[in-house]
Parts: sequence; structure tokens; C-alpha cells
Amino acid sequence: MFHFNQRNQGTEIEKAKHAPQDVLSRQLMRRSLISYQDASIAEATAQQRDLRLADIYTRSYGISQLTIADILANDAGAQLINPIEQPPEQELLNRFGAERCLKHALMPWRQIGGTTIILTTQPDRFDEYRPELTRIFGPIRMAITTDDQLSRTVSYFCGQQMVAAAETRVKQTESCRHWDAPLAARLGAAILVITGVCAYFSAQTIFALLTGWAIIVLLLNTLLRATAALTNWRKPPKLKQSTIPARLPMITMLVPLYNETAIAEHLLARLKALDYPRELLDVCLILEADDVTTRATLGRTILPTWMRPIVVPKGTIKTKPRAMNYALEFARGSIIGIWDAEDAPAPDQLRVVASGFANCDPKTVCLQGVLDYYNASTNWLTRCFTVEYAGWFRVILPGFQTLGLVIPLGGTTLFFRRDTLEELGGWDAHNVTEDADLGVRLARYGYRTELINTVTEEEANGRAWPWIKQRSRWLKGYAITYGVHMRNPLQLWRDLGAKRFFGLQLLFLGTLTQFALAPVLWIFWLLPFGFVHPLSSMIPSWAFWLLAGLFVTSELVGLAVAAAGVRKAGKSWLIKWAVTLQFYFPLAALAAYKGLLELASKPFYWDKTAHGVLLPEEWQKQITPPPLQPPHPVSDG
Repeated sequence: MFHFNQRNQGTEIEKAKHAPQDVLSRQLMRRSLISYQDASIAEATAQQRDLRLADIYTRSYGISQLTIADILANDAGAQLINPIEQPPEQELLNRFGAERCLKHALMPWRQIGGTTIILTTQPDRFDEYRPELTRIFGPIRMAITTDDQLSRTVSYFCGQQMVAAAETRVKQTESCRHWDAPLAARLGAAILVITGVCAYFSAQTIFALLTGWAIIVLLLNTLLRATAALTNWRKPPKLKQSTIPARLPMITMLVPLYNETAIAEHLLARLKALDYPRELLDVCLILEADDVTTRATLGRTILPTWMRPIVVPKGTIKTKPRAMNYALEFARGSIIGIWDAEDAPAPDQLRVVASGFANCDPKTVCLQGVLDYYNASTNWLTRCFTVEYAGWFRVILPGFQTLGLVIPLGGTTLFFRRDTLEELGGWDAHNVTEDADLGVRLARYGYRTELINTVTEEEANGRAWPWIKQRSRWLKGYAITYGVHMRNPLQLWRDLGAKRFFGLQLLFLGTLTQFALAPVLWIFWLLPFGFVHPLSSMIPSWAFWLLAGLFVTSELVGLAVAAAGVRKAGKSWLIKWAVTLQFYFPLAALAAYKGLLELASKPFYWDKTAHGVLLPEEWQKQITPPPLQPPHPVSDG
């Protein structure tokens, strides 16, 4: 017998005083699959947490779904059917719809003698749906199947329709899916030509305009960062504490995977270390249909009963948000969270999330955790990456929250109220920074994002070209997100208000132009070495001193933010590396040019970041080679 140790042993003993009453419990005891005490605890837990007893036995006690279904079928006097081996009629599925099948755990199977056989995994709730099912199909009869068989069958027979829906869930007016790359190419070429012609006649004027804009953006961004940092210092936001509510919610964690091998074992080990009741935990490992590597890796792995693969069929694009939209239909939780393949969340993170949602305002529908890196000491690039993110997540974002500005989401360690996420259409499947876009949409609809006091560690990208490719995707997505939301600036102003509107301009347009025009400002740093500035004849000497003061102030603000961030992260040893960030950020200028070029060629291309490349040495020693037998890839169903 397998039994998952509950958190409080005293509570177990108290629960065990209740005699088992349910048919399912008695049958499992009769088959010697659980003990009397197990059954008592399971029934008390189901009542206390308002859960299905079958789910507790499968997720916390390792009882197979087929065993549960067999007992339920015998008790109900119903037929047990495997729709994978005995496929349903497509027309019946189409009439009912994949979404309703998954939401209500029902599947119209076949019509036999004028009666429609309806498969269910929850016979105790079948009568609730009987009137509606009879209205749609006429005479009906119940049969039993398992959750996995039902979901795999729906995926197999309705996968293409579901993928098409996943790619277009967000309203057309709020999506970038109609981004016209050829038009962007023509507009970009026209701007370059016009700029070149103007520069031919007055190069100094064009250079002065670009320099002036770059200086204004630098000044405003410096003021914004300084204000956010000072606000956070004087009045830090009240982060949610880990006071656990009486009734914990079921949480579905979406974990998108693609071409993962080195990270797989560590990922499963981290997820198994989570301190959250297994009957309330639903982890969906999202795989692409053509990802033979990851599917073969998982095919060699025995997954816990609370963890399952979701295979996303091929579509017109291949992006993380498309995959998450597809998997959202299969989710079972009222809270939807996201982790990346390389993530190492704090073991108590889900309890902190449950507490956060239980105690926050109903308008707060998204909680964002802190991202940090476990391989900071690997090389200079990973050190700078860690310093940058420490300042962003521990200083700037808390300041944004206190100031009431739009919070751009971080892509992982995000948690949403499911009903609101579905109301907004999930993620824009075509946007390569779906997190930032969703953060803006949440704000436009009047919802709030708050920060929670929990940390997820990731693998910092420590190789130059992969770093540039990753950052180019982020900046390309920033540009697309800005373009989408600025389609109607007046409406954006009305939705956000003046303060958040201007904050968004600085965050998106300011970030893009600051990196794109960075070389224009680098020229000023050559003046101490005797170089003559191209604008020396137009700018008085005192103005150069003012600019020098701005540049120094900007660097000092950046250093202060970085130092405060690494100190809060408990990594003060990184402070000395903060002074090298001026050599780190020029890489982002290259990334900006790459990203802007892709706006005109491949706007929806997802430049995948490889994981498991720069793991800490102690982690690499723990990786065991896969068994020497042919892999069994995860099935499509």
C-alpha cells in the first residue's frame, strides 16, 4: 500500500476516528489496497476539503484510475468503457463540444438502439447533467471511464479544433495575430530611407534629434527607476504572508517543455519536493506533438499520479502561450500557475499563493513571485544576469506596485484566478512576450497584480549569443505588445489613466529606444579620451557638463538599485559585479536590433532558450543516465 504522509500527524489520527462509510472505501479495503485508517483519513479529508474521494485515492494514495472506475461502474451497475480502444462517434463529440467534455467530465460516446451512451468519470454527479444531456441527445444511458482516458480521447478527436481555438482565444482587437510583417518591413525601410536622405542633407541635425530623444528617454527612465526605488525603500508593499487559509484551493501548474533532456530529472525532483496536499495539486507537463526528445525522456519516467503530460497537436505556430492556452482546457484547478522547465520553486510556494489569494482584494487576480538564479557564480554573464534581476524583482517591481503602475509579468512563478484568466481569453498565442501583454490587459480591465514573498530560482543564460537571442525575443515582444495596445491611444488612456499610461510609455517605448539608441550616447563616453563630439559646435560646453552629470547620476541610480537588490536576495557578494553592468547592457543593444529586424521577417518566431546547459556542479553530479532500453514516448492519446 502507498500512503502520502499528511502534514499534520495529529490531524491524521483525529480523522482516523471516523469509520469509513463510502462504497469506494469499502471496496478498496476489501481488495487490500488501503487500510482502515487510510480510508478514514481519506473520507474525512474529502469532506473537509470538499473534494471527490476518488481524486484523493488516486493522487494521495496511488490507486489507479482504472481500479477506481471499475469499482464505481460495479456500484452504479454501469458499463466500463475505454474510449481509446473503442472510439466514440465524432458527430456526437462535435455536437457536445470538447470544452464541455473536459469541464464536466462527460463524453457522448455512441448511439445504440436510439439511446446515447454518455461516459462519465463522476457517476455521483451524472443526475445534475441529465436534463441538459437529454435535451441535446434524447434518451441517454450512463457508462464509466477514467479521467485520463476521457481527456486523451478528447485530445485525439478534437485536438485540431482545440488548437485552432487556442491560437485565437484572445479578442482580435487585443491580439497581435494579424501583425503584418511585410507592412512592417516597408514602413521600416521607408523610415530608414527618409532618415538617410535627411542625413545626406543635414547629418548633424538628424544626429542631434536622435541624441536629444535618447537623452530625454534616459532622463525619464532614470527618474522612474529612482522614484520606484525610493518609494520601495520608504513604503515597501505589503507582501502576502504564509498564513494558510482553512480550505486550500486546487492549483493547476502549467509547465511548458520543449526539447528538454538535461533538466527533466531535476524538474521532477523539485516538483516532488513541494509542500502542498497532493489531492489539491494538478501539474500539467505541456509537450509539443513533434517534440520527440522530451516525450521520449518522460516516457522513461514514472510520473506521480498528480502529474500528467498534455500533448499539444501541431498548429499554425509553435509558441509557449499557444501551448498554455491548449492545456488550460485540461486544467482542474481554480488557480492556474506557471513554471518553466528549469524552475526550482520554494517548497512552500503554493501555500504562500493560497494564502495570498485568500487574503487579497477580489480585484487582485494575479500574483507574481520573485525570480532568482541558482547558477549565479558560473561566469560573468550569469553574475550580471542575477544582479539585473535582483534589482528588477526586489526593488523596481515593488516600487511599481506601490506607485500603482502597470506591472509587466515575468513569464514564470505567475498565478491567476482561473475564471478571470478565461474571461480575458488566456494568453495571446502569437505574442512572444505573452506575460508582458497579459499584464497590460489585466490592468486595462481593472484587475490588479500583486507581488508575493516567494522565490523561484532559475538557470541564468550564461552564453553570449543565446543571451542575445533570448533578449531579442523579449524586446521583439515588447515592441509588438506596445504596438497592439497603442492601436487606440485614447482608449488606452481611458483604461489606464494618465499615470499608468505614461508609465507604460516609459516601460515599453522607453526600454526599446534606450537600447536601440544606446550607441548614440556611448559617443559621449569618448570625450575624456580626446575625441571631438559631432555636436560640439551645436552644444555649449556647460551643456556637456550637465549631460555628464546625467550620465553619472544614471549610473549611480543603477548601481544603487543593483546593490539593494542583491542585498535583499542575500547575495551581497555580487555587489562588486554591479559596476560591470555597463559592459553587460550593450549586449541588449544588439538584441534590440535583432528583435526589431524580426518584426519585419518572423514576428511570431519563438527563439527557444536551451536549459540544463550551465547547471551548478553539484547538480550535474546528481544527473543519472537514462535506462539502457528503448524509450516509450508519451502517447498522443
